[in-house]
Amino acid sequence: MQAISVVVPVYNSASTLPALADRLSAVLDAGGGAYEIVLVNDGSADASWNAIESLAAGRSEVRGLNLMRNYGQHNALLAGIRAARHPVVVTLDDDLQNPPEEIPKLLAKLDEGQDVVYGAAAVRQHGLMRNLATWISKWALRSVIGDDVAGNVSAYRAFRTQLREAFEDYEGPYVSIDVLLSWGTSRFTSVPVAHDPRAEGRSSYGFGRLATHALNVLTGFSTRPLRIASIVGLVFTAFGAAIFVLVIVRYFVAGRVVPGFAFLASIIAIFSGVQLLTLGVMGEYLARMHMRIMDRPPYTVRDEV
Repeated sequence: MQAISVVVPVYNSASTLPALADRLSAVLDAGGGAYEIVLVNDGSADASWNAIESLAAGRSEVRGLNLMRNYGQHNALLAGIRAARHPVVVTLDDDLQNPPEEIPKLLAKLDEGQDVVYGAAAVRQHGLMRNLATWISKWALRSVIGDDVAGNVSAYRAFRTQLREAFEDYEGPYVSIDVLLSWGTSRFTSVPVAHDPRAEGRSSYGFGRLATHALNVLTGFSTRPLRIASIVGLVFTAFGAAIFVLVIVRYFVAGRVVPGFAFLASIIAIFSGVQLLTLGVMGEYLARMHMRIMDRPPYTVRDEV
């Protein structure tokens, strides 16, 4: 088995980290190869960093990165991926919903010549709103990395560390690890894995954050919203032309114009709405250009153990 770096973004998971480290070590020790466990504390409000320090003090294979504040799951993953020392990286969540015992499945598929392998859960242990938000996020990814890949994207993934060379210069504040990986390869696949119930607490990655991530993917890594805005504008231009023809024909045929304040107000409201929508899409792109020009880093590391 190749040497492996397991990267785990940590947020308010002090109680689950010891069990996660135990299960990871048991699986990776059985594989017989060298490995490290990189725990990235993403501005947790609990004692997660203390737990990471304790694990690192007692286990030579555990490393910890403590970010200056909460940057988000994908930003924390980027920090851990860039710190990885081994040829293969495995990422998984800190809540024990991704069973470490499934890692050999991902590695076996990787050995077949793939560059990125996702662990696709047949049944997700989430609520309705979280599942809906996940669907929205994957829909956004489809516009960037394609239908075949986006349908199986998950936080449980294994990939070759050399892929990070494709995004080693990326410094934007909006990060999508799956999009960045697609910059380096088209060899994606997936394997079915178990998805356990969350061990403790509630996920902080709910509908709002996933929907925001989907918006960031669409406007940060794709021009599709601009194209949609152009199409909407074209459609309503044609609609306006049709209304104009209706007014002219009615005037010459019936001898009177289209009556009613309601008709005029509705037309004005429709076209004003389209204009504001288009301006909003352009504004999102301008905002992201502004953030890139500011050179905001995707993360900043406070401590390392």
